[in-house]
Amino acid sequence: MTSPQPTTSVVLVTGVAQDLGARVARALAAGGDLTVIGLDLIPPRHELGGGEYVHADERSAILPRLMADRGVDTVVHLGLASAALGRAAAKEANVIGTMQLVAATQSSPMFRKLVIGSDAAVYGAYGQAPARFTESTPLRAADAAGLARDLIEREQYGAALASRRHDVVVTTLRLAELIGAGVTTALTRILTQSVVPRPMGFNPRLQFLHPADAVRALTAVIREDHPGVFNVAADDVLSVSQVLSILGRPGVGLPPSLRPIGDFFGGRNAVKVNNDQLALLTYGRVMDITRFTATTGVRPQYSSRRAVEEFAAFGEPGMLSSHRVDALIEQVAHVLSPRNARG
Repeated sequence: MTSPQPTTSVVLVTGVAQDLGARVARALAAGGDLTVIGLDLIPPRHELGGGEYVHADERSAILPRLMADRGVDTVVHLGLASAALGRAAAKEANVIGTMQLVAATQSSPMFRKLVIGSDAAVYGAYGQAPARFTESTPLRAADAAGLARDLIEREQYGAALASRRHDVVVTTLRLAELIGAGVTTALTRILTQSVVPRPMGFNPRLQFLHPADAVRALTAVIREDHPGVFNVAADDVLSVSQVLSILGRPGVGLPPSLRPIGDFFGGRNAVKVNNDQLALLTYGRVMDITRFTATTGVRPQYSSRRAVEEFAAFGEPGMLSSHRVDALIEQVAHVLSPRNARG
C-alpha cells in the first residue's frame, strides 16, 4: 500500500452541483487541513461545508488563471453531464470539458494530482461479458456510444496526462451505480416507476455503491497517492427481480426490441430507457473490486442490498411494498371475518 502523501493542500472539485461532488467537497473541507474549491455552472443544491463555490466549469476561460492564482495541486473531476442535456451538449461537457480541464492543469505550477470520477458504464453491458469486469478487461471503444463513449474518451485524457507527466499522479475510479437515501439517477428513475418495464426473459445481476462509500473511496485517493484505474463497488450483487422486490415495484416484461421500453408505462411521468440502460437491464454488470481494496485498504461499508434497502426506506413505497401488502391483507381479512359477514 502506498504511504500517505501530506502535500495536498488546495483541491479543486468539479461538478459540485451534483450530489456526489457536493458530498466530496464537504467531506474534504470538514478535515480543516485543505482548501477546497467547488466548480460548477449551476449553484450547488447541497452545502459545501467549508468549501468555496466558484461559478464556472471545466470549459471556462477563467480556469487556468484560477488554478495558477490559487495554487491548486489536486483536481477531482466529478462533473458528468447526463443524456438529458441532449447528445451534443453532453459530449461537449464530458469530453471537451475534460480535455480543457487537463489543459488548464498545465498552468498551475503546484499541480500534482488528478482524480477522475468515472463510471462502471465504461465497460458497457452485453452478452458473453465476463462474470466480473476487472480493470484489465478491454474496453469496447468501437462499440461504445453515448455515456460509455464519453467515459472512455474522458479516461483517455487522464491516461495521456499520466504518460506525459510522470510527476503527476492520475487516479481513475470506476464507480458502480449509486443508490441510497435520496439518490436520483437514470437507473433509480426507472426502478421507481409505478410499473417497471424490463426486457422479457432476462433477470440480470446488478451491483451498487452507497454515496458514503463513494466519498470514502474518493477521499482515500485524494489524500493518498494511488495511481492507476480502480473499480469501486459493494461486494455483493442483486438480481433485478430482487431489487424490485425490495422496492415493492412490479415489473412487466417486454420484448427487448421495443425501444424505448420506458415509454410504455408511467403516463406523463414515463421515463425513457436509452440503449445503455436497456443493455444494463438486459445483461447486467458486475465489477471485481479486489485491486482497490488491496491497494487502499478501503472496503465499502454498505452492501448492495443495504444500499437499496435504504433507498427504498426513504422513498415513495411501491404498490407491492411489504407494509402496503400487509395493510391490504388486513383489510381483506377484516371484510371476510365471520363477524362482518353476519352483519
